[in-house]
Amino acid sequence: MANKEAVIAELTDKFRNSNAVLLTEYRGLTVNDLNEIRGSIREHASFAVAKNTLARIAAKAAGVDAFEESLVGPSALVFVHGDVVAVAKALRDFAKQNPLLVLKNGYFDGAAISAEDVLKLADLESREMLLAKLAGAFKASLFGAAYLFKAPLSKTVRTVDALREKQESAA
Repeated sequence: MANKEAVIAELTDKFRNSNAVLLTEYRGLTVNDLNEIRGSIREHASFAVAKNTLARIAAKAAGVDAFEESLVGPSALVFVHGDVVAVAKALRDFAKQNPLLVLKNGYFDGAAISAEDVLKLADLESREMLLAKLAGAFKASLFGAAYLFKAPLSKTVRTVDALREKQESAA
C-alpha cells in the first residue's frame, strides 16, 4: 500500500511539474525499444510506464483530466520538462520506424490534445530554428531602416555636389 502511495505521489509531482504530458501505447515493443525511446527524449522528457489506475489517480490529483478514458492497455506517459516540439518529433520519428508505438493523446498548456495535435507539434520547426528566423527578420529590418536613414543623407550630398559642379562650370 505504501509503495502505491509513493508511486502516486511521484506521478502526481511529475504531472504538476511538466510542460506537457503525452500518452503512448507501447504494446509489443521490446525493452531495447523502450530504452531507445528514453534515450531519444532524455534531454527534454522522461518516459514512465505505470499502472493505469495509479496514473489515473495521479492525473486527477494533479488536476489533469485528459487521460480518463484513454488510460487503457499498456500505456506509457512521457513527462516533458523541456522542448515539447523536440519530444513530439522524437516520438513521431520513432513511431514511423516502429509502428507498435502509438501516440494516444496528451495534455499541453492546460488542455487536452489529440494524437493529431501531437503530430502537428512535431511538424513545427525547432525553437532554435524559429529564433534564428526571427533574428534574420530583425536583421533585415535593421538594414532596411539603416538604408532609409542613409538615403536622404546621400541624396543631399549628391545634390550639393551637383550644385557645386554647376557653379564651377558657370564660373
